[in-house]
Amino acid sequence: MKQYKCLIALFAAALFTGACSDDDNDYGTEGIAIETPAVTGETSTSSASLSVAVNMRDDVRYSGAGFCYSLQSSPTIHSATVKALISNGTLSATLTDLAPKRTYYARAFVCIYQGDVVYSPEFTFSTADGTLDEQLAAYQAPTYPDNYIAIADWSMRGQWNLANVHDPTVVLGEDGYYYMYQTDASYGNAHGGHGHFHARRSKNLIDWEYLGRTMKELPGWVVPKLNEIRQGMGLQSVATAAEISYGFWAPCVRKVRNGLYRMYYSITCPGLLNGEGTWSERAFIGMMENTNLSNNDGWVDKGYIVTNASDKGLEFNVTAGDWANCYYKWNAIDPSYIITPEGAHWLIYGSWHSGIVAMELNEVTGMPKQSLGIPWAEGNAPAEYGQLIATRQAGNRWQASEGPEIVYNPQTEYYYLFMAYDALETPYNTRVARSKSITGPYLGIDGANVTEGADMYPVVTHPYKFANSEGWVGISHCAIFDDGNGNWYYASQGRLPESVDNAVMLGHVRSIRWTKDGWPLVMPERYGAVPQAAITEEELIGDWEHIDLSYVFGQQKESSTMTLTDDHKVSEGTWKDSSWSFDAENQILTVNGVDLYLQRETDWEAKPRTHTIVYASYTDNKTYWGKKSK
Repeated sequence: MKQYKCLIALFAAALFTGACSDDDNDYGTEGIAIETPAVTGETSTSSASLSVAVNMRDDVRYSGAGFCYSLQSSPTIHSATVKALISNGTLSATLTDLAPKRTYYARAFVCIYQGDVVYSPEFTFSTADGTLDEQLAAYQAPTYPDNYIAIADWSMRGQWNLANVHDPTVVLGEDGYYYMYQTDASYGNAHGGHGHFHARRSKNLIDWEYLGRTMKELPGWVVPKLNEIRQGMGLQSVATAAEISYGFWAPCVRKVRNGLYRMYYSITCPGLLNGEGTWSERAFIGMMENTNLSNNDGWVDKGYIVTNASDKGLEFNVTAGDWANCYYKWNAIDPSYIITPEGAHWLIYGSWHSGIVAMELNEVTGMPKQSLGIPWAEGNAPAEYGQLIATRQAGNRWQASEGPEIVYNPQTEYYYLFMAYDALETPYNTRVARSKSITGPYLGIDGANVTEGADMYPVVTHPYKFANSEGWVGISHCAIFDDGNGNWYYASQGRLPESVDNAVMLGHVRSIRWTKDGWPLVMPERYGAVPQAAITEEELIGDWEHIDLSYVFGQQKESSTMTLTDDHKVSEGTWKDSSWSFDAENQILTVNGVDLYLQRETDWEAKPRTHTIVYASYTDNKTYWGKKSK
């Protein structure tokens, strides 16, 4: 592929005059009309021949022409190009060095001598699939930057891709796009003043088109509902919406049925319950619906769902710093929504307070199935506000866990509850437990009962660092989704460490492999659509970067070298002098008795980026990540 620029030495020696004069033609303001290109013949795995009709006035001179193309929309002459001559009103060329099984965007162009560039309408074509080995040999890794500060501003949002992502939720739309929605948080508050719950979409989980806000302003029901509750508690009404700063947090979007999607979202209310020495103001969960996700303005707000529940009645004068004795039992933020195989609809929610609860919904309206009474009571939180399904420490009302995400895997017949643990800036890590019932009990991989207060294991993600990189921290508050064909994915934000800039929040998407025992393993390298050609035993010999990803609060776990030799021994690393074996059929490497599940993924730390082999593994008390280094 070559870069092509107008008015440089490539065409300095020869200027071409227009052809195909016709007084009836509409040449536009530049005197050139280019039709939509088309593919001539069949595309191969690495090439495609294009042709397009070009009409020009007789007095127009041009300095170059050809086709520009890219894996992203709107290619220009600064993208990959191939030059060609216009002959008898036709521009034809063959594009080479393409990657198999990829969709390309292309436009024909003509550079006017001492003038502008005229482009044809854009069109797409796809290269042939080829074999997995051919696809792997031609693999081109994603090129978007990890540190996106240079494009973090709102004016650069067209280049964001996965920049400025926080608390994502992902849903596969009927149009084949994956749609991602998120909390308003962004670097330098770039979202500020531009609405709420911003969206983007992708066909391949790599290239994301930014769509903007789904909610224009604070919903009209929020302040009246807040005042209604406050008045019932004998408190003064709050100021108007314009005078108060609200938080817009952690949406969850799901497909309800064909032609209907729901977004459950959190709005935190600012201020204190009753001035100094009392607990903070409550939060709300609301709901919007949309019939067509491609219409980002099509979200219709349906109103209030639930608020914080308390078991302290009107004894709300709890010292604000008395974390373990806070006023609220359940915190109405971080919703997750699930429809069970039997058709029941459930809202899972909660954050940091006494734990995570499940509340059944009306399947038709999406509202609570039971009528909600006052959100305060004496002795017990009102039962209709939800049933406890997970708590990090029974009896502690201030526990560092939040962001529940619940999914059902029909292959294993388990519900999986993913949780974010610890503070989000650096220590953030993800855990998972599972249950045969939507309401629990949820058990960890060690068999401990999370519903009754056991710490949740295994650790799914954790701050980490491979060689030749700064690594990532703050990797949690995840979305779990699948493509309908048995392929599962994990999405979350990742933050750069404080030594770089901890306010950088990049969207991470990773593949999931399921263990033989039915536990979801998140791959250590981010998804880059690497062709999954079968891994051979010969490829395993050599050096690996091995990480013991087991939990240590706030610590960025770093890799060490593990070397596998051709005599099936480990000559270097944690498991030195142990043996290894390979199950080629199931793509499992076993070292020192530990099954390491293999997959091909992008090597994001390589320069230039390429593909590599990675592994992930659980034991009852350990998590391991690794990648092949050489």
